[in-house]
Order: sequence, then structure tokens, then C-alpha cells
Amino acid sequence: MEETSKATGHCFQLEDRSNGRVTGVKEVRSFNENEIILDTEQGLLHVKGENLHVKRLTLEKGEVELDGLVEMIQYSAVRGRRAEGESLLAHLFR
Repeated sequence: MEETSKATGHCFQLEDRSNGRVTGVKEVRSFNENEIILDTEQGLLHVKGENLHVKRLTLEKGEVELDGLVEMIQYSAVRGRRAEGESLLAHLFR
């Protein structure tokens, strides 16, 4: 019997700029009260704001729930940096 792999896709939902749900998450790169960085199916996702918290993390499903005041959402295609030789620590401390 063959196993079929289901593409997870990516979705970002935000309600009232304070409660969010992200799917298609591969890795949580970093998080603090002012910024959450997620590696998603569509590239790096930067969420900036105030009092940000990761409420629930389910990497098996690739889901993250967050809360706090969201002020900015930005995607970047920087996913290849680690493959090009930059370490995670170098990325965090630049």
C-alpha cells in the first residue's frame, strides 16, 4: 500500500490584530515579546508587535497560535541563508 503525502500549504489568519493562527510552519526560528520569526512553506514570516506570545505550538501539524498586539507582518525569502553557510546564531545576532 502506498502512502500519500498531503501538502500542508500555508495560511495566516489574524483576528482583531491580536489573535492569530499560522499553518504550514516548518520551524520556529525565534520569539520574544516584540517579534516572532517562523520558517513557513512560503518563506520566513516576521510578526512584530507588543506582548506577543506563542499560545500553542504543534510542529507535527505545522501550526502556531499567537496572541498580542500585531503591528507588522513581513515575509522574506531568506530561507536559503542557512544552506548558504550562515548559522542560526549568526542570523540571530546580526
